[in-house]
Formats: sequence, C-alpha cells, structure tokens
Amino acid sequence: MHGLGDVGFFDRVAPLYDRVMPPANGEALAAGLDHATRPIDRLLDVGGGSGRAAAALTGPEIAVVDASLGMLSRARDARGLSGVAGDAGRLPFRDASVDAVTVVDALHHLPDQAAAVREAARVLAPGGALVVREFDPEHPLGRALVAAEHAIGMGSRFRTPAALAAAFDDAGLDPRIVDRGFGYTVAGVKRAG
Repeated sequence: MHGLGDVGFFDRVAPLYDRVMPPANGEALAAGLDHATRPIDRLLDVGGGSGRAAAALTGPEIAVVDASLGMLSRARDARGLSGVAGDAGRLPFRDASVDAVTVVDALHHLPDQAAAVREAARVLAPGGALVVREFDPEHPLGRALVAAEHAIGMGSRFRTPAALAAAFDDAGLDPRIVDRGFGYTVAGVKRAG
C-alpha cells in the first residue's frame, strides 16, 4: 500500500519522524558492535532513515543508506550525516569495504530481507559485524506492533531472533543473539575467506 518497502510512508512522515520516535538504543548497538574482531572505522547504517541510529553511535565514520529520500534528507540536513540513496538489497559499495553495518528498526520493512543480509555480508570486511535491532513478533508487544503496522497498510515482515540468526549464518556470518525482548539485537561477524 505504501510502496516498495514502505518507502512512500516514510517519505510522507519524514518531517515528523524524529519528533515521535524514541532515540535508538545506543547501548544495544554498541554491545552488538563489540562482537566485531576488527576495528570499526567505517560503518553503514542501512535503512537508517533520519539518522536516528547513527546519532546514537560515536567513533566511526558513518554513512546512512536509505531508499526514502525524505528520510535521507533529514539525516543530512538535521544531523549533518553522510547520506546515500540506495536499496538495501543492492548496496552501492564495494566488496569488503566497511567494518560494520547496522540495520535498526528497519529490516521488517525491507521487501527482500535475505538479499539485504547477503549484501551487508558482502560489503563487510572479514571480522566486521552486522548488527540488527528488530522487534520480536512472538513477544506480546511485538504481536501488537505486527497488527498495528498491517492495519495501516505496511508490508512489514518480522522475524524472531532465532530466525534472524539463521539468516545470518546462511549469509556467511557467525551469528550471536546479543539480547532478547520486545526489541532484540542480533550480531553477525563476517567469517574470514
């Protein structure tokens, strides 16, 4: 209803998004990034929208990648972040060119989640980490969120922590469930060779 990956919805709500959404959980992201076995100097925040998650991180050079031009302009204009218009399923970056990738509260909106995980693994250098923060559809609040997003016409598809960890393993990442709950974190470290 809202367009590929709910992009149309996010283009429309971009001016209000940061006013209604809570800050990203920087501690959970840092705990996931701690699993990387290489220094994190360059990070991609895929589906990063307005830069809400990037704003919760300190240290690396961060580029926000998003298909919503409205949200991406918020990341650039309101937060001064580097922004790249792009599809999570076809990232415009070279193989092994970044140290970490984050996807925060966005994977469930992506039309091809498996492609997004494979692309994140492709652009990661060995020892780099993919960290995904998502919502558990089996948690009581998760079930309510699933129903609410579907009620407003979103094409959201949520995964449990175990299902996401299995997808990471299939993409050549060593998965770790960092924390559980309504919001959970899964980290995957790119295997060498």
